[in-house]
Amino acid sequence: MEAMPREPIPKDFSDHFAKSLTMFFRWFADTFFAKRYGHRAVILETVAGVPGMVAGMWIHLKSLRKMKTGYGPTIRTLLEEAENERMHLMIFIEIAKPSVGERLLVLFAQLVFWHFYFILYVFFPKTAHRMVGYFENQAVVSYTDYLAEIDAGRIENIAAPKIAIDYYKLAPDAKLRDVVIAVRNDEQGHADVNHDMADHPLLV
Repeated sequence: MEAMPREPIPKDFSDHFAKSLTMFFRWFADTFFAKRYGHRAVILETVAGVPGMVAGMWIHLKSLRKMKTGYGPTIRTLLEEAENERMHLMIFIEIAKPSVGERLLVLFAQLVFWHFYFILYVFFPKTAHRMVGYFENQAVVSYTDYLAEIDAGRIENIAAPKIAIDYYKLAPDAKLRDVVIAVRNDEQGHADVNHDMADHPLLV
């Protein structure tokens, strides 16, 4: 199946900054993980679980400070995104079985990215959402590449882990390919949501 990266073209400095940062992280992931897509997913989903939680928390606090309603749907959307990304991580931990070193890298990546994204979101929420949108677009590309490796037989199409079958309500005989497609669909949805929030910054 081919990717459907509905990715907006950068229009201003904020967009170009977000895109450039995304491509730097993409280069790092390509260099470090190459075609070890399961291990790549473990690290990337660790980072991907941060933005929704940071943004949801900040907008929650914003609602409290302003003593205004109306932020609920946005908060829920962002927290649901964070939870969805957390489940992606739990699924790929079962698939990739990360080493001790990779688990330490997860800890380091989360620590660094949480602080970076929090500062970025407080001062430049539009840029932050655009960056996450581009992140998710690249995730769609990565999972499409993952599917290509499975279809070519270079990665074994193993049985889907039970956690993925339960979460996505897949068939009992579901395979890795089914899981990757489901995760990729999630990522495209997150990309669309974050690009929309970047296009309408007053909503956040």
